[in-house]
Amino acid sequence: MSRLQLSFACGLYDRMLPLYTGDVRPNGVDLNFIPIDAPREIFDRLAARQEFDVAEMSCSEFVARTATGQCDYVAIPVFPSRQFRHGLVAVNTKSGIDKPKDLEGKRIGVPLYTMTAAIYIKGFLQHEYGVDLSKLQWVQGAINLVGGHGAPTIMPLVKPVPIEQNASGKTLGDLLETGEIDAIIGTTLPASLRKVPHVRRLFPDFHAVEADYYRRTGIFPVMHLIAIKKSVHERWPFVATSLFKAFNEAKNVSLAKMKNLAALRFMLPWMAEQLDEIEDVFDGDPWPYGVEPNRKTLEALVTYMHDQYLVDRVMDVDQLFVQVEGGH
Repeated sequence: MSRLQLSFACGLYDRMLPLYTGDVRPNGVDLNFIPIDAPREIFDRLAARQEFDVAEMSCSEFVARTATGQCDYVAIPVFPSRQFRHGLVAVNTKSGIDKPKDLEGKRIGVPLYTMTAAIYIKGFLQHEYGVDLSKLQWVQGAINLVGGHGAPTIMPLVKPVPIEQNASGKTLGDLLETGEIDAIIGTTLPASLRKVPHVRRLFPDFHAVEADYYRRTGIFPVMHLIAIKKSVHERWPFVATSLFKAFNEAKNVSLAKMKNLAALRFMLPWMAEQLDEIEDVFDGDPWPYGVEPNRKTLEALVTYMHDQYLVDRVMDVDQLFVQVEGGH
């Protein structure tokens, strides 16, 4: 029987590399792996043209579109990108910001108010530190480039939020340095960090803060999931389980190679210590797939999205994903 040919757009992450090289092949499927290391490009092409059969997709965009019945894709509980975000809050100390509550009444730069990274940051600021999000003024734009962050097709908010587009001709990083905004949250740090004394992280000890956060809450933020075009899923429902198993196998292959310390696989001089921490904090697997191992993280996301007016109800996380063998 011939194998089904499907296009697949995703970043070439270590956990995806065995799929790219062909060392792992999904049962009954040949993936035309199109490596795109700019996630925003993938998301914009999905929204505008439904361009790929299978793709990495923003978690928040998928939830927002699914909530309104305007999504051309279904999802499996595979999370190619996830990241703690406490270390990605930068502030201008001249604005009098020493702790999270000091952000209230300030102008905050963000690439996109609706992006998953920003949602998790706003979420922990509100739920962990009591920040009143209604007291924040948002300035939206690229952090280290002039202009906007990609060409997104944004779902309308349930309730208006004060969001100003950065039309200054400067980057958000420039505005932070000059004090025209007071802080930046998002997916990267301003170029002025470490170069300008009054620009620093809100959480200088972010590693310890993030580890404590995970131990207390069980939340390790998921940024992206794997989406399958609805028409593909409806015609070939076996694809969801086939891909779920293959993505798990690829991740496990990569994880085993990373743990081999005979020669460091990545340019991380203290990787042995970091691997010990993975064992202690994550019981050896920092990147679990499936709904149940990620339930607290997913429930936090849908709660934060409701709090921040991206959706009109708290979604049932079990209803966000199609059924796959071993995925719940």
